[in-house]
Amino acid sequence: MISRESLLLGLDLGTTNIKAYIVTMDGTVVSSGSAAVGITYAADGTAEQNLEDIWGGTVTAIRKAVMFARGANVIAIGVSSQGGALQVLDRGGRCFGPVIGWQDSRGSSWDRELTARKGGGWFARHTGYPKSTSAVGQLLRLRAQGTLPQGFEVGWVGDVIVERLCGRRAHDGTSLSEACLFNPGENREDGELLEILGVERKCLPDLLSVNETAGGLLPDIAQSLSLPAGIPVGPAVHDQYSAALGSGVVRSGDTMLGAGTTWALLAITPELQLPVGGIALVGCHPVAGLFGQMLSMANGGACIAWGTRTLNLEAMGVQGTDSCLSSVRPGSDGLRFRPLLSEIGGAGLPSSAAGCLDGLRLGHTPAHILRALVEGLACELGRYLAMMREGEVPVNRLVMSGGAAASSVTPGIIADTTGLPVDCMTMPETSSIGAAILAHALVEPTARLVDLADSMKPPARRIEPGQGQPEAHARLEEYLLSCKALKAQP
Repeated sequence: MISRESLLLGLDLGTTNIKAYIVTMDGTVVSSGSAAVGITYAADGTAEQNLEDIWGGTVTAIRKAVMFARGANVIAIGVSSQGGALQVLDRGGRCFGPVIGWQDSRGSSWDRELTARKGGGWFARHTGYPKSTSAVGQLLRLRAQGTLPQGFEVGWVGDVIVERLCGRRAHDGTSLSEACLFNPGENREDGELLEILGVERKCLPDLLSVNETAGGLLPDIAQSLSLPAGIPVGPAVHDQYSAALGSGVVRSGDTMLGAGTTWALLAITPELQLPVGGIALVGCHPVAGLFGQMLSMANGGACIAWGTRTLNLEAMGVQGTDSCLSSVRPGSDGLRFRPLLSEIGGAGLPSSAAGCLDGLRLGHTPAHILRALVEGLACELGRYLAMMREGEVPVNRLVMSGGAAASSVTPGIIADTTGLPVDCMTMPETSSIGAAILAHALVEPTARLVDLADSMKPPARRIEPGQGQPEAHARLEEYLLSCKALKAQP
């Protein structure tokens, strides 16, 4: 029964960190817990995890949150999860082999072959993404190698953890979309693609709406977690869309900038459209009737980390970095940085396009280089937003979450460069808050998800474009011209 003392648990199954937040019905954080999980990389493109490690991290994170909440009256659990992390299951539903991470590239050659055979347009219509990727290539690889068990089932991290909690594997369309198996036009699994893979729908997790209960918390699990047995557990939802809920990005024209290791853009549209620029991932938003266009910049926080590490500025922390950035005038005294440091960055540009530092003089200091890098990232973001506008995707404001949202300088550089107001979330863990909002929807299924997000989202500080906007816009135009020249190169 819902009471004033009722609490919600938002579980976020991140790639390297599991987080559990216990919040009130209005979104106030009561307690939290977290646990790190490992991932194994190899030179052949392998990126694997152990589901038991992820489950152990889940239990640890929830126990910490419950312990700090001191007898919390939790009434529902919402689940946010990394997308595209494949877990093959045997006929008995047991994990068969490791989790194949979303970063794993071993299926790439199978993806390329299938994309060439079916065409990018076919994939865009059937999955919202203009090429084969994620689970598709991995399943083709495993089948070709003869390593799939007889009568196998297909799962992902989120739905398998949901099953551990409530006994039923379940996720929503945003989760399946990241696996490149969801048809956003039909709002279900794509039958033709499943036929190509030789996978029946019954072998996939149950596909539910976000306000549908997957099941009640199992008694033995409830006892081990010190939570009430039978409380509703929701289906797994992709963490970017969960973060959108937790950031209040729930209306057409809202665009979320997840400023973490990579910078990811999620623009909300009122109708289903083909992928922007022929590179975006299109999916259904948890709010009924809305859709998302997702673009990953790949370059972002990793570039800033590279810059501070290379310039021996790591010890400064956020405040020190902001002081460093503020010590240099906008425009970095003519220094320009093209921040294409990741090999998979620069969407829409030739694969040979790389980072570039231009205009370096004797008077430039490490602070100039760092500022030029951030200004370059803002210009790269502006290039992605230009793709959105060219694709007639409305972009009215940016909602910024992640580590860079805490900066006192970077959001202002972004606002001046893009000409958009930037709402900086004051709490970084918006995926966990989004999961708590999903938990709220389970116990009040008739409530509008937009209203729940509005009432539960953390506060934000707004940064408006300032006096530096004309100069920043000129830098953006200069950057766009240089990228156009890159495309024209033979």
